[in-house]
Amino acid sequence: MTTLILPSPAKLNLFLHILGRRPDGYHELQTLFQFLDYGDTITLTSRTDNRIVLEQSVPGVPDEENLVVRAARQLAATANNDVAGVSIAIEKRLPMGGGLGGGSSNAATTLLGLNHLWGLERSLDELAELGLALGADVPVFVRGHAAWGEGVGEQLTDANPPQDWFVVIKPPCGISTKEIFSEQGLTRDTPGIKIAPAFEGDASRYRNDCEDVVRRLYPEVHQSLEWLAQFGPARLTGTGACIFGRFPTESAARIIWESKPSGITGFVAQGVNVSPLHKKLTELK
Repeated sequence: MTTLILPSPAKLNLFLHILGRRPDGYHELQTLFQFLDYGDTITLTSRTDNRIVLEQSVPGVPDEENLVVRAARQLAATANNDVAGVSIAIEKRLPMGGGLGGGSSNAATTLLGLNHLWGLERSLDELAELGLALGADVPVFVRGHAAWGEGVGEQLTDANPPQDWFVVIKPPCGISTKEIFSEQGLTRDTPGIKIAPAFEGDASRYRNDCEDVVRRLYPEVHQSLEWLAQFGPARLTGTGACIFGRFPTESAARIIWESKPSGITGFVAQGVNVSPLHKKLTELK
């Protein structure tokens, strides 16, 4: 029996601009992804009965719909299901509906981990294509490098934003991506920019175009943004509900974290440009 214990990191959208709505109903985006050195843990244990088993169900998510199960089955299908089975355990730290990419990260960790465990030797391109069928954010986790994202977020160019420290706050609500992108008041006409300017000049030029809608629909997010903005620019990640503030050092971030009002949940983490998952897999080679 072989067991792999792998990190499944969070991501931040350092900004998120919506350029327009596509004919297929999806939205054309520009965003900057960066990983955090914080996230879930996925444990993959080989089986001899060819079954794919989720050890503990996620509340509210049928096992058949869980992204890790779907990822494992998609990968197994590429080998005509001629692979050993696997038991999958998820240790969750990332909140659902938080905009941190937890489910997408879990799926990517499962694809990469099983590619290693089953000895399939699929390329990153092949795994990213499988991942895209599961969700637009899965490919960036598969490729494992901070990236400039376009299209629906799947057209990726490696990037190297500063590896600063972040205070991440989770207001007491969950947000549906579908709900936010369906809102009539959502900004959908932000002019496109080129990659280079995203690293130059005043970062306040960049924003999350979902933020105004989320603030209006979720007062908890609005209140948390107002509190964190006292200490510097605060921003929504993805479609929420988590928000983040950037700080140059760990000590600066922890000072703010320790001053938070009671009842606020979240964490302090460093932004990293190479995924902790990829670092771990490199060690296993």
